Formats: sequence, C-alpha cells, structure tokens
Amino acid sequence: MRKDCIYTLKKQYRDDLNIYGYRFGRGEKAACIVGSIRGNEVQQLYICSQLVKALKRLEENGAIVGENEILIIPSVNHSSMNISKRFWATDNTDINRMFPGYQAGETTQRIAAGLFEAIQGYHYGIQFPSFYLPGDFVPHVRMMETGFQNPGLADRFGMPYVVIRKPKPIDTTTLNYNWQIWNTNAFSLYTSATDRIDEGSARQAVASVLRFLTRMGILRYTSHSGYLASVIREEELTNVRTKFSGIYQRYQNPGEEVHRGQILASVIDPLEGEVLARIQSPADGILFFAHSAPLVMEGTIVFKIIERLHE
Repeated sequence: MRKDCIYTLKKQYRDDLNIYGYRFGRGEKAACIVGSIRGNEVQQLYICSQLVKALKRLEENGAIVGENEILIIPSVNHSSMNISKRFWATDNTDINRMFPGYQAGETTQRIAAGLFEAIQGYHYGIQFPSFYLPGDFVPHVRMMETGFQNPGLADRFGMPYVVIRKPKPIDTTTLNYNWQIWNTNAFSLYTSATDRIDEGSARQAVASVLRFLTRMGILRYTSHSGYLASVIREEELTNVRTKFSGIYQRYQNPGEEVHRGQILASVIDPLEGEVLARIQSPADGILFFAHSAPLVMEGTIVFKIIERLHE
C-alpha cells in the first residue's frame, strides 16, 4: 500500500486541504474508488476505510492479479465534514456538481479539477455518493444513461438492483457522468445510510466491490455470489409525496414489501400534535427509498416504490 497526496488546495487562514489516495498494486490503471465528496457522507467514508483495510491485507497476501493498480480516495471534502456541513463551507457549493472542474475557477471547481485529473484513465470507476433527499435506500448500483453505460458490468457487483438513470442537465456535472464521458466504466453504489454508519449495508458494499474486482480479474478473492440484480429504470419507480408539512413518522423501511392502501407514514401537526395525514401506498411493491428526516415539507418525495407488475 502506498499513500499519496493527490491534490492540495492552499488556504489562507486554515490548514491546507490535502486529498489522499491509497494505491494497491502497480501497473495498469484498473480501478478507482471514491468515497465521501460531501461533508455528511460518513457512511461512504467508513466503507472506503474498510476497503483500504481489506485491500491492504489482500495485497500482503499477493491477491492482486498481474500488473493492476487500485486507487482508493476515502474523503474529498473533509474540511466540511469537520464542521458538519454537507457542502463546501465557504459558499455552500457542491463539489459533485462541478466536474470535470476548472483549474482557474471557483474553489470547488478547482477541487473537482484536481481530483478528476488524478482519477482519469482507470478502466473502472466506483463512487459512493449520497442522494439529494435525506433518506434510506435498498442497496443498489446506479448508472447514468450516457450511451457508454454497461448494465452487464453493473450486475457483477452482485447487488440486489441496478438502476439506470436518464441524466438531467444538472447531472452532466457529476463525477459519474464525466467518468463515463472520459471512457471510464463508472458505477455509483448506494447503501442504506449517509450521515450515520449502517454496519450491515457497509459490509455488503465492501463485499460487492471485492466481488466486482474479482470478477473483472483484478483480485484473487473468494466471495459469495451475491444477488442476480434486477435492472430497473429511474422513471419506473413510483414516487409517493406528502401533501402536508410537519413532523414525519415512518412505519416502513426500504426493502420491505408493501400493499396498496397500506399506511407507510404519518405527518403530525408540530404545534398541536394532531395527525394531518396518513401516507398510504399507491400500489403493491417493494419500498426502494424512504425519507428519514424528522420534518417534512409539502410536496416532498417520501417513498419510492418498485411496483409489483407481475404475479
């Protein structure tokens, strides 16, 4: 294992931002794994730390096949993480909306440019991002539909689901999209948490990455076969929104089977304590995403459901 500082942002009043990468093996750029880009992505940071630990042991045992290099970057925006901010603390901008970056631009554009320069040229790119809504997911692999995506490769992670997302204009500045445009097979792995550690889904994520690297001939590692993934498209998910604002109480969790008319959550008046609404499932299916914040605003997507179309 070799620890390198892949990018440094000089600061005038505080310590410099140093982004570190951990390299395993030598030779061809085989796989790059990026963890926490946003300051609240604690789960993503933890998963990468466990991958560093696992790959260090595997490398010592000679498990890296041939001339292959694996690069892991556990944390990008630890300056914001240190002060519990999701985005860049100075101007509240999102580094993961700044790719491929601009070396003469704003601070987050320069960070994105420095990071992207260091991670280009890898055959496979794996990112652990977080969703724009606070909530929990069924663990899955997500890919942008850029014309370069390969769902067959995504299935080799052995995760329960592969989600194909048609990119919107704002998505064209994400790491996943730009990796694909610059000829890297890019995958985003979502687990069951963001700002807290979910040990079970973290272990599943680590196992899925090691399984993928093994199946691609980069590692020599014995792993369980995982799942035969179901491929779904983002637009096929059924969104459930709340019509009221208030205190949010959730009764069901991602991965659970639900039925049409079943009560999934309640919205409570924050001042008088009365139930304003009981949120019902519009269809039979599997909960794919569930809102987790204690407060909810009118019109918020609180659940995403994979409808059961075939019996």
